[in-house]
Amino acid sequence: MDRNEKKRIRDYIGEHLDVSGTRFTDDEAIRLRDFIDQYDESYKGRSETRRSTHAGWSSDGKYIRTEEFTDTFTDEVGLRRDYGYHDDDGQSGESSHVVRDARAILNWLRERG
Repeated sequence: MDRNEKKRIRDYIGEHLDVSGTRFTDDEAIRLRDFIDQYDESYKGRSETRRSTHAGWSSDGKYIRTEEFTDTFTDEVGLRRDYGYHDDDGQSGESSHVVRDARAILNWLRERG
């Protein structure tokens, strides 16, 4: 891919995601461009939840923590990541944040094939 084509693709990606301070290989730039082109049909509104349970230790002794991670593709190009946990001793918490960073989206895509 020549320099001008890569710049056009990067500018296109930048219209939808934060690309500041991010360098892309040719393959990464093409993958993000394709992701954006297919977003409405293949990703928008899609949600994926993963759950895990594991033991931990605190000053009060052993506890069991159940965690839930949910990734949901938002109306605009991006990903909302929700996290929640519940311990068998009654502790719990949750958090949520929206990911609109091009590198983070690439990492998400790479982790899932």
